[in-house]
Amino acid sequence: MSDAEETTILASIKDPLGIPLQVTAFDSTLLMHINAELVRLHTLGAGPDTLRSIDANSVWSDYLEDSEELDLVKTIVYLRVRLIFDPPASSFVLNSLEETAKEAEWRLNVIVDSGERRVVDDGTS
Repeated sequence: MSDAEETTILASIKDPLGIPLQVTAFDSTLLMHINAELVRLHTLGAGPDTLRSIDANSVWSDYLEDSEELDLVKTIVYLRVRLIFDPPASSFVLNSLEETAKEAEWRLNVIVDSGERRVVDDGTS
């Protein structure tokens, strides 16, 4: 996928939340939650060495190179934003999302602590 076609961080969070891209009413709230989660992950040692806020036009490659770490960061950011922005009514679903986020965070810690940030080969190069 070329840079011109790369999905923005905001769009990659809005899509699984079921928010159409053209609906911008929640963008500032979502960006606030996304940035807060990126700060939290940064304190765990994940992400770029220099933390910077993302905006509506930021793409994941601006944040971090394509790696196992990035895949987990995307998952964690989505799950945590979902839990804050649109928590499920069912306690079973809520617990499942929380446990999934905790497991992804544990796996991210293993990658960060080991220093093994392997680049993912998606087969498109």
